[in-house]
Amino acid sequence: MATQDDPPTKIAELPLTAFELPKWLVEPAVRSCRLFNTALDFIFYDVPTLRAALAAKDAPMRAQGEKPPSRIIDFDALSDPEGSLLLIDATTAPYVHKYQSAKKFLESPYQETRDVDIATITGVGSSALGSAALAWDISVALEKPVLAIVPGYGVADVVLQGLGGWFTFGLHDFLSSKTLIQTGLATAAPETALIGRKLAASTPQEPTARGAPIFRYGSGSSDALHALLEHRVIPFRLLVGHSKGALQINNAIQSLPVERTQGLRVVTLGCPVGENVAGVDYHQYLGVFDALGQLNAWGHWPEYWPPTWHSTNPVLPPAMAVGEMASESVRD
Repeated sequence: MATQDDPPTKIAELPLTAFELPKWLVEPAVRSCRLFNTALDFIFYDVPTLRAALAAKDAPMRAQGEKPPSRIIDFDALSDPEGSLLLIDATTAPYVHKYQSAKKFLESPYQETRDVDIATITGVGSSALGSAALAWDISVALEKPVLAIVPGYGVADVVLQGLGGWFTFGLHDFLSSKTLIQTGLATAAPETALIGRKLAASTPQEPTARGAPIFRYGSGSSDALHALLEHRVIPFRLLVGHSKGALQINNAIQSLPVERTQGLRVVTLGCPVGENVAGVDYHQYLGVFDALGQLNAWGHWPEYWPPTWHSTNPVLPPAMAVGEMASESVRD
């Protein structure tokens, strides 16, 4: 959990508990919104290939008495508002490791947590399903493990989505809307603000207000990635962000020491960002038919204009070929 709290102020003396709503009322509503976004994961990510691959690997894993990898796409995982870290390795059993704490991931004694040097972040509200599908595509293409950062989903995300978060994530990122909403929630209703924020709260030195985490870098995913980039012994070499995930990666790397970004390669899909971090090699793709990505580009133009739209699901052409684009960036 968070270890750094704001200094006591007179705010703590105000009767703000009147703004709290019971968790049993708020959490089901947040889960419903998360489940809606999970349905959209079928549009934007290669979910059919992921499901088929995990189903094929289930039987031998069950025979060995191991947890089947498909557990990450059961109903609870798809509706769970809490973020997590999924270590995906398409070539080696058990194929999926789940971590619910950034601190525990950093302190893990297992070699695979230290060796992984690729991380991904998906777009607005994506669940474990979309995050795993994107990471699986890259793991298959590069034959390496990939760490998928599953974005947490809280009341601040519900509010932003109601304000057009799917279509104006570039604007909300520029205005730091999520940080402002999360901070307001943490001040007025900390129990409500905690829902969906366990991953962010588990990062080292995460600031808090009345016990609820607030964001240093614009979102929980950015805070988690920044902590991993800053504290891991072996640095990441490749970061891949799709849609809003590209903005979250950009926010995470802005204030890192130069030695932590030297030699880092960033691939953005469907949302180009400013190339303003020293030592970073950018590979940016924006589809010719990607109106959503172009709407959120904010004047940042990519090196590559493939004839695609915003989706990475080949069932819905013309989709972005994530594996090929990641491989191309590595070859370059």
